[in-house]
Amino acid sequence: MRFDIISAVPDLLTSPFSHSIMKRAEDKGLLQVVIHDIRKWGIGKNKQIDDYQFGGGAGMVMRCEPLAGIIEQLKSEREYDEIIFVTPDGNRYDQRMANGLSLKENVIIICGHYKGIDERIREKYVTSEISIGDFVLSGGELAAAIIVDSVGRLIPGVLGDETSALFDSFQDDLLAPPVYTRPAEFDGMKVPEVLLSGHAAKIDEWRYEQSLKRTKERRPDLLE
Repeated sequence: MRFDIISAVPDLLTSPFSHSIMKRAEDKGLLQVVIHDIRKWGIGKNKQIDDYQFGGGAGMVMRCEPLAGIIEQLKSEREYDEIIFVTPDGNRYDQRMANGLSLKENVIIICGHYKGIDERIREKYVTSEISIGDFVLSGGELAAAIIVDSVGRLIPGVLGDETSALFDSFQDDLLAPPVYTRPAEFDGMKVPEVLLSGHAAKIDEWRYEQSLKRTKERRPDLLE
């Protein structure tokens, strides 16, 4: 799977994909993340990428020409399943969306900056608009990193145990159950006996019951 990320501040995206699971996924050839500096398509000798809003108002807006330039070049090189714009007024991102994106082959993510991008780019190119929550970031780079990480770990072969992602929170509209490791007793607190029993069916039943209980307590909206 390939992600092309268009950014005005590409250095913000260097670290998230240079370590841990995402780095191993790239090393295995399962995931490719290509970061594009939009300033290379900037206008004039100063490589301008933004300008004042028509109608006045605070905040600069990313111009059409640089964004259209890089998008058209990428589209000439391969077909894209999705062109995503990360924006606070997009659809709220969740695990179902991550699952769907993990089935795609090539995806472009546009990171907004300043006051956002010219609306005409959204109308002409963007196929999906995503928000990671009801708050505003300085740019879309961190949101893009979250999307790539959440999707990348679902690609078969990325995680050491391919079944691991199937039991994450939200996969079945439930939160994950409590987890424990050694020692079996810590500071007077013991691991539930069922987890030490070796009885797979009882352990599965306990985990489901704990997931249901935790979801009712913390995220009852998921059960609706």
